[in-house]
Amino acid sequence: MTGRKRNRIILAAIVALSTSALIAPDAARAENLFQMLFGGPIKQKKERGDFPPPPPKKTVRPPAKITKISSPIYYNYKAEVLSKVDFKPLAALSRAASTEGALTLSSFREATSGLSDFDLRAEKEIGAALVEYYSANPDFIWVTGFSANGRAQAALRVLGEAGTHGLDPADYAVQVPSNAFSMDDTGQRLKELIRFEMELSGRVLRYIKDSQSGRVNPNLISEYYDFAPEKLDMVEALKTLADNYNTAAYMDSFQPKLAEYQALRIELESLMASEENEIVVDSKLLLKPGQTSGELPKMVKLFAEKGDDAFRTDFAEVISTYGSGETYVDELVPLVKAAQKHVGLKADGVIGPRTVEKFADQSKADRIAKVRYALEEIRWLPSELGATRVFINQPSFEASFFEDNQKKLTTRTVIGGPRNQTSFFMDEIEQVDFNPYWGVPQSIIVNEMLPRLQRDPGYLDRAGYEVTDAKGRRVSSSSVAWGSYGSKVPYNVRQTPSEANALGALKILFPNKHAIYMHDTPQKQYFERDNRALSHGCIRLQDPRGMAAAVLGTSREYVDKKIAAGHSSEKVTRKIPVYIAYFTAWPTPEGKVEYFNDVYDRDSHLETALELTTAARQPSS
Repeated sequence: MTGRKRNRIILAAIVALSTSALIAPDAARAENLFQMLFGGPIKQKKERGDFPPPPPKKTVRPPAKITKISSPIYYNYKAEVLSKVDFKPLAALSRAASTEGALTLSSFREATSGLSDFDLRAEKEIGAALVEYYSANPDFIWVTGFSANGRAQAALRVLGEAGTHGLDPADYAVQVPSNAFSMDDTGQRLKELIRFEMELSGRVLRYIKDSQSGRVNPNLISEYYDFAPEKLDMVEALKTLADNYNTAAYMDSFQPKLAEYQALRIELESLMASEENEIVVDSKLLLKPGQTSGELPKMVKLFAEKGDDAFRTDFAEVISTYGSGETYVDELVPLVKAAQKHVGLKADGVIGPRTVEKFADQSKADRIAKVRYALEEIRWLPSELGATRVFINQPSFEASFFEDNQKKLTTRTVIGGPRNQTSFFMDEIEQVDFNPYWGVPQSIIVNEMLPRLQRDPGYLDRAGYEVTDAKGRRVSSSSVAWGSYGSKVPYNVRQTPSEANALGALKILFPNKHAIYMHDTPQKQYFERDNRALSHGCIRLQDPRGMAAAVLGTSREYVDKKIAAGHSSEKVTRKIPVYIAYFTAWPTPEGKVEYFNDVYDRDSHLETALELTTAARQPSS
């Protein structure tokens, strides 16, 4: 075959192939024909922009729904229910007396028959103590012959004066047998006496318990309260009462021995006896220099009444000249500023709600209530606070260091906000950290950081935080699938030491389950505010270096050098209790009781608990 003929055959085949490709529904035919002609598959040239198909799209799961970690709650308080004392074990004493026949009519054993139908209501612990004690000691404590004895008279006087301690006398009321009785009916007299014996013993035990620990259990009010109940051996108390003729002294020995307690009692007595004419001022008053208000003369009068002698002397002429006017003239501004400074307010010269609250918003009834609350709350603390101690009163926004019972340092504080309240408890200071790391609590990680981390996983890396897993290994924040977590996050987050660190230059630790401690803060401007309930629950100090020096028993210069040297920790080598307290009435070291705003509305919860306790005790006979 000539070359020309071969070419014509190939050309014809190509034409046939092209035609077949155009009309054939299956492109594979063209390739088969090409293979028949040339012995191999069609080699296609990849054109620019001709890419393989994209991989299938992955399903993107939405971030987990965040379940915020809630703060502690306030409970519906449940007062202890009283139950009928079961005197059946004492009935055996009466049966034994009737068989022996040698006992006198005044015998305690014979008198126990009068308990068979006696409906005495008492707390379970008190009822058990009565039966246990009298079963082992079948004799009267409060009765001699056929009458109440001297011990009984002393005990009744103490119970009757319970109100002077802020207690409710009705809780300790006792039916006292009449002195008039007939010897012709000694059985009835013994019945009255044995019931009087049991009721008085029960009420004395209640008084002792209330004096030592308070009428209510604070731990049942809220999770914000954390107190270990103080043990009381009631059987041993009855034994002591039987052997001790100084009944009143023994009963009152269970009252707090603190100077602050005595100052509160004196304040209560003074308030109850006073017939003061209360000055009522509009609680929403907002008066600036140059403005006019009929409330101004009232406030000037209150400034004079609540100021000290030096204040009244310094401003006597101003008060005399301008005190009765209704226009807030410039001459009164220094007086107002001095009055504000005297009570710890920002001296801005503006008479606003906080100034009114400090000087006029505490009626006599309000002050009596706050003193009574304080007398109850002080019983939750030890009877001795310790000569060296740190005392933080949240409503006054102050922390004080005492040594040898003398106040050596007082500094302003910032406490938890209403949604992040600081708890009421006590602990012991253990350590000071200089240039500390800040271990971010889970509540802040979940409630505040997690929403942003789900959108921006690398946020913590950029902000200078360290992230570690459950084994303590460092991981990159951006490598964590934050969107997988909605509540418990299995990572720890901490902020490294720096000027921006939330704890500032140091923190003072007293390890506790509430994760509360004292610390420095870069937000110094907060200490200029009157209401300083602004933190997440910890105690920020305006003078943290002074407090650190005090608890370490060293100087500020030493603390400054430790901070300059970098991150370190130092143990506190002496016993220093710390009280994170909550008192809306509290005395100064000089004994003057000051009143504070109820920042968290806790007084109302305490009032409810006290009222429920009174109601639960009413059925007692």
